[in-house]
Amino acid sequence: MTTLLVLNITPELEEDLVDYLLSSAEVSGFTSYPVHGHGEQHNLSIAEQVSGRRKRLQFEILLAEEQAKNLIAGLTDQVGRGIHYWQLPVIASGRV
Repeated sequence: MTTLLVLNITPELEEDLVDYLLSSAEVSGFTSYPVHGHGEQHNLSIAEQVSGRRKRLQFEILLAEEQAKNLIAGLTDQVGRGIHYWQLPVIASGRV
């Protein structure tokens, strides 16, 4: 089954994650964009506490479920900690 793996990271991890994804044989491509995290207030800087949000980056990768497991397994060693992820089943994908 195809899955959408979503990775949500701190900006400091961006280059390491991009390098990891580009070097992975399991990843044929991905999308990334800036997002803001809202919620957990601990470990926020003063500016983040005032604005009520934290800068994050989000990556979306379409791949087989087993490949997603392998990719997740290497995140800590290859990229770092503080990565939030989730997977969603993909009903269909393609190009028109």
